[in-house]
Amino acid sequence: MDIVAHTLWAAAGAAVVHRRSRLSRSTVVATLVLAALPDVLHLLPIAGWWLFGEGSFAAVSGYAVAIPGQEPGLPPLVQLWSHHLHCVMHSAPIAALATLLAWGVRRSFWFPLLGWWSHIVIDVFTHSADYYAVPVLYPFTERGFDGIAWTTPWFMVANYLALAAVGAWLLASRRPADGR
Repeated sequence: MDIVAHTLWAAAGAAVVHRRSRLSRSTVVATLVLAALPDVLHLLPIAGWWLFGEGSFAAVSGYAVAIPGQEPGLPPLVQLWSHHLHCVMHSAPIAALATLLAWGVRRSFWFPLLGWWSHIVIDVFTHSADYYAVPVLYPFTERGFDGIAWTTPWFMVANYLALAAVGAWLLASRRPADGR
């Protein structure tokens, strides 16, 4: 799924939870950041290559919107780092480890991690074998589930219509006394 949709779904989820138990602004912002982060972090090696090496902005933007097999050429080390950062950020075992570590430190569940978890779960089903299947069990395997590519036109329309419907429901069902 695209970064905007990930962030909007996380925002909708946070809005629903906020109705039951108040979430601070910083908690909501952290949730939205973690919902987008898996698709941003793996671009850092490519951006670094552009800023400090021989890369170009065209390569960075081309990579960000590339379809499989049409990615711009990258130096092997940049490609390796980008690939593994993508795998790490889309890995349920890695997210589970981070969740357990956060739980151990805080002695409670840290809500913003749901942004990351929602990203992983959504991407498992919205990427296909032909469109960057998500290695959800990385580092144990790099195989992914063959879902529906989020770039499929009918799916993208359905996704944004669903987001609009959820947004409309959130607005329509808001209680005036809440001010939320």
